Amino acid sequence: MKSFADLTEREVLAVAISAEEEDSRIYMTFAEDLAERYPESAKLFEQMAEEERTHRHMLLELYEKRFGPHLPPIRRDDVKGFLRRRPIWLTKNLSLDAIRKEVGTMEFQAERFYVKAAEQAKDVNVRRLLGDLAEAERGHEKTAAKLTDEILKPDVRAEEDETRRRMFVLQYVQPGLAGLMDGSVSTLAPLFAAAFATHQNFQTFLVGLAASIGAGISMGFAEALSDDGSLTGRGSPWLRGLTCGLMTALGGLGHTMPYLVPDSWNNAFWIATAIAGVVVFFELWAIAFIRARYMDTPFLQAVFQIVLGGVIVLGVGILIGGA
Repeated sequence: MKSFADLTEREVLAVAISAEEEDSRIYMTFAEDLAERYPESAKLFEQMAEEERTHRHMLLELYEKRFGPHLPPIRRDDVKGFLRRRPIWLTKNLSLDAIRKEVGTMEFQAERFYVKAAEQAKDVNVRRLLGDLAEAERGHEKTAAKLTDEILKPDVRAEEDETRRRMFVLQYVQPGLAGLMDGSVSTLAPLFAAAFATHQNFQTFLVGLAASIGAGISMGFAEALSDDGSLTGRGSPWLRGLTCGLMTALGGLGHTMPYLVPDSWNNAFWIATAIAGVVVFFELWAIAFIRARYMDTPFLQAVFQIVLGGVIVLGVGILIGGA
């Protein structure tokens, strides 16, 4: 994948042309899905699709004047930094609120792309067109915010702007949750394997400490290097990496700390293990709650994925350690 800063003007225009064409098809899909339930909103999406086609023609005309008829085979999926959106448009009978959120995110990303591209462009005509398109996409974002104003009652919609909320989730909640999940679940097996293999609290603590810190460093760098945030609005990569790394380490340290119970105590191992088991229970339920609250995952599905997965990993660690 290429980073955005390494794209030539030709490649920037080619990506923009491809993106406008794809977004136009997505809006037409939304229009078809809403045609029977909300015909007026369907017309709105048809108009937005037509505007995207107009944008594509403007970009294509400028591209052909500058570079000729051949478009290089590059799409936004080939550029580092673009959001990997869930293809919810493949799902039928979506709610208006779900569609509004998706459209807001799409247009927010498109606006940022054009703003960044305009800043990078050297040709005056290219810069002017990209700037105009950034303004147009900003207008689309406002249109998306109005989509449910006359259809959904105020108490159904959140008062704050949902698109900005989704960006907050992408910047802070998502990397933090990914770290917490990895730290809480991945360290279970080595920690409890060491515990049941040695029955020594301090040695188990050292294994858990090493696993937690090692996982935190690994996850932190992986998150920081995955996306520079220039197009997605996900913020500073190092801030996200720090958030992810710290939450990973904390997730592992939560059930590691109980093994600081001194080995000199009576039944010290079982006391520490019991406390660690309680901590693991609350960790897994907290992760399931956060996924349900912020990541649009049904609560029971989140519980099934996280709690069941954590219990399986825990059981594997105990079996290996007791072997």
